[in-house]
Amino acid sequence: MFTPSVREALKYEAPGAWMPNITNDCIRLHAGYPAPSIVPVAELSKSLQELLEVERDRPLQYSGSPRANSLLTLVETRMQQRGIDTNRNRTLITAGSAQAIDLVAQILLTRDTIVMVEAPTYMEALETLRNYTDAIISIPTDKDGLSTVELAKILEERALQNLPMPKLLYTIPSFHNPTGVTLPLERRRHLLQLAEEYHFLILEDDAYGELYFTEAPRTLKSLDEDGRVIYLGSLSKVIAPGLRVGWVTALPKLVDTVDRFKKDLSHPLTEAMVAAYLHRIDWINRIAELRRIYRGRRDTLLQAMAKTMPDEVSWVPPDGGYFVWVHTPGVDTLKMLPAALENGVSYVAGQHFYDLGRGGTQYLRLSFSYVDESEMAEGVRILATLIRGSSNPR
Repeated sequence: MFTPSVREALKYEAPGAWMPNITNDCIRLHAGYPAPSIVPVAELSKSLQELLEVERDRPLQYSGSPRANSLLTLVETRMQQRGIDTNRNRTLITAGSAQAIDLVAQILLTRDTIVMVEAPTYMEALETLRNYTDAIISIPTDKDGLSTVELAKILEERALQNLPMPKLLYTIPSFHNPTGVTLPLERRRHLLQLAEEYHFLILEDDAYGELYFTEAPRTLKSLDEDGRVIYLGSLSKVIAPGLRVGWVTALPKLVDTVDRFKKDLSHPLTEAMVAAYLHRIDWINRIAELRRIYRGRRDTLLQAMAKTMPDEVSWVPPDGGYFVWVHTPGVDTLKMLPAALENGVSYVAGQHFYDLGRGGTQYLRLSFSYVDESEMAEGVRILATLIRGSSNPR
């Protein structure tokens, strides 16, 4: 179940005007959604129309459309292009990567199973993991992501003290949510070495991995020689989140078990429509265009922040994804949020990205994906003014 504090955070995650405390004219710098102008509404509509005209009721039946099966082939082809061995691994389509996280947690975790997460990390993943285990260890991060040196120290200390060892580490190595940072290649290799040495699995959430602005990072799964990485992919950020199309890729035995727990909880109509859409377009060019658009939006946000934020406020420019993680020394961002909403701008307070809210008080997450570039400067200006007025330096 969601805690009250996380319910409050999730309330601000939806861009709809019907959400309490968010007015129609609010500048939604909180929203980790694709920009409305980027969602391919017309193309998806044509794909659905053609699908139903040709196959009639079949996509609407329990068994679904034969076209849905081709989605798996399209996904596997794309993963092969990204260096993931789809012959050695099996892939299962899921209702977004969120369902995949839940299914993996179901089969691997009990109440006392130790799970490691980054601090901070994606808050909905935290809530899902908390549904299955009470034993979460938070690993520090820095400007380069998960600190594998600190992770090694924690693992070594637990081993020396004969304490129970972690079974799973959940990580977002590329264009992290909420920090936007990317784990360097040397840390990725170190992480895999630690997983082999201490016998834990890695749940790699790669929701933003395609949205790089300079060069493509290697997925952990493409570096995985021991089958320890469970890879999660998603079309939420590159097509539309409401489609709920994601996937899990891992060794066949594990994915077979995930499939049994999934039962028939698929979305056959959506999967067929998405497959039809992907067959209609040049997928490589589509992603390249998204990178260009989001890079421009990132640059707009960073320029506005550099121009208006107080000198003590800092951030790490992301090389991809949707988010900028902002450090606001002396400012409790959760306490400042009501004033921000009253002044017409929203963000997500950093506290919600830490297990049980233990951290992130002086941080906030901004998104450059959803808001029009013309609104970003005004939103940042409002936040800068509020930060100056809320600052309480020690």
